[in-house]
Amino acid sequence: MRRLTGWLWRNAPPPEPAPLRRRIDLGEKAPGFPIYAIGDVHGCLDHLLRAEERIAADIRATGRRGPVIFLGDYVDRGPASAQVIDHLIAPSPYGLKRVCLCGNHDDIFSAFIPDPDRHLEWLALGGEQTLMSYGIDIHHVGIRPKGRNGKLKEMLAHAVPQAHRDFLLNLPVSLKIGSLLFVHAGIRPGVALNRQDNEDMIWIREPFLTEGPRLPSLLVIHGHTPSTDASFGAQRIGIDTGAFYSGKLTVLKIEDGLASVL
Repeated sequence: MRRLTGWLWRNAPPPEPAPLRRRIDLGEKAPGFPIYAIGDVHGCLDHLLRAEERIAADIRATGRRGPVIFLGDYVDRGPASAQVIDHLIAPSPYGLKRVCLCGNHDDIFSAFIPDPDRHLEWLALGGEQTLMSYGIDIHHVGIRPKGRNGKLKEMLAHAVPQAHRDFLLNLPVSLKIGSLLFVHAGIRPGVALNRQDNEDMIWIREPFLTEGPRLPSLLVIHGHTPSTDASFGAQRIGIDTGAFYSGKLTVLKIEDGLASVL
C-alpha cells in the first residue's frame, strides 16, 4: 500500500494554475486628491497602526481625503501577520479608504495554505512566524521536507479563517491612476503594461531598480526592496524601509504631482 500511495503522489497531476490577479486601472486623468502609500508591513501591526494614525492626522490637518494604497507583504517575519490581516479586512477606525495590493509573500502564503507540500520554501521566507501568529508551531507539527504534510494542511484549514484566505486570493497586483502605477516590486523595463507578467510585478528587482520602467510618463511607486529611506530612482519611488528590521514603516503622500514622506 505504501508503494502504491507513493506512486500516486509522484504521478499526481500538477495543481491548477492560480487565476491571474486583477489590475486596477482608474484611467488617464491625474488624481484630484491626495494618495497615500504604505510600504511592506511584514507582520508589524504596531507600526501599521502608527502609520494610519499619521495619515489620519494629515487628513485632519489638510481637510482633504484620499485613498491609502498598501503595496503588499502583509505577512511573514514579524510576529502579528494574522492580526495585520484582521486589521486590514475590518473597517478603518479613521474612515480610511484602503486598497491592498499583492506582495510576493502574500502570494506564496496564499498558495501554501491549500498545498503546503509544494511550497515548503515559504517557511524559510518568514512563514514560520506567520504560522505562529495563527497558533501553529511547526516545531511541534513535525514538518517533512519531502513527502506529505497532511497534519499541517488540516491545521491550516482550521486555523486560517476563510475571510483571510479570500483576502489573500483577491488581492490585485497593481493599481494605475493617471501617470502613477502602484505595484509591489516593479515592472519589466520597456515592456507595455498590458504585457507585464504577474511574477515580475511582485518579485522583480533588477533591471527595474537601475533602469526604472522605461515607459513614457509613468512613475512607479513600489516596495519589495528595502532601503534605509524612501528610494527615489529613475521614474520610481521605493518605500520599503524594512519595517521588521528597522522599525520604520514609510508612508508616502502624493498630491498635485509632488511626493513627500509623512
